Amino acid sequence: MLTALALLLGLFLLLHSWIPDRPGGLGSLVETFLPWFGLFVPVLLAGALWRRSAPAVIALLLPALVWLNLFGGLLGDRSRATGAEEGLTVVSHNVDADNSDPAATARELAASGADILALQELTEQARAGYEQELASGYPYHEVRGTVGLWSRLPLSDTETVDIGMLPARALRTTVATDRGPLALYVAHLGSVRVVPGSGFRTGTRDVGARALGEAVTAEGIERVVLLGDLNGTMDDRAFGALTEQLDSAQEQAGAGFGFSWPARFPVVRPDQILVRGVETSSAWVLPATASDHRPVAAHVVW
Repeated sequence: MLTALALLLGLFLLLHSWIPDRPGGLGSLVETFLPWFGLFVPVLLAGALWRRSAPAVIALLLPALVWLNLFGGLLGDRSRATGAEEGLTVVSHNVDADNSDPAATARELAASGADILALQELTEQARAGYEQELASGYPYHEVRGTVGLWSRLPLSDTETVDIGMLPARALRTTVATDRGPLALYVAHLGSVRVVPGSGFRTGTRDVGARALGEAVTAEGIERVVLLGDLNGTMDDRAFGALTEQLDSAQEQAGAGFGFSWPARFPVVRPDQILVRGVETSSAWVLPATASDHRPVAAHVVW
């Protein structure tokens, strides 16, 4: 029995992309939590050792090796040293529409020293508080609907990106740097839900992901950074339109998986920093604020 379970786990990890997404979005749901299936390896190993089953121990090599092939590269620290004066530090944070202390959240984000702050779930009531707290350190800012951007550097050509949701939940702007223009996108894709009887509902998110992918494809500036709460992990097939042309800053230069939600005990990373035409020298997760998400950060150079 243990041997069969070990082999099934290995095949499950190896062939997860074959799991159909319909009905119920099962494929996306599996891929969202895919790293956690590796926990079954030590559980089965303990059972195999208890039963003194050599075949089961040998069979467990399959899921262990497949998991390491998929995620082993994320376990270490992939950052590299660069001068602090090089490049830009960017932070993305879903500040939570129900945030009990927006002013404190704004101060904590400013204290990060980031050059650019991308915020999602801004409400009309809280917006003025963020503007007031961030005004001195970030003289340039743009807000479209529920997403906003605060910058130490000048911004231009700001426009809403249509991802099929109202109020607006995505924007695009140009950041003026001494090394040339940088196209920057901020987005908050539609929420996902596990609904009994319907499965994993991802429709609005998936439409938004495709729209973002089209916008990035049409982008005329070579250097691109996309920040936001995409309500999914980069293992999810739904983000193919983005991952085909953008790289994850966390995967490039982070340490570990960079989980950011829920803030109290993060188990997934829906908050993303994706790049094209720039290199990530380091990526990390900031301490929790009053939001239900943790902020994510990266330092990009070119």
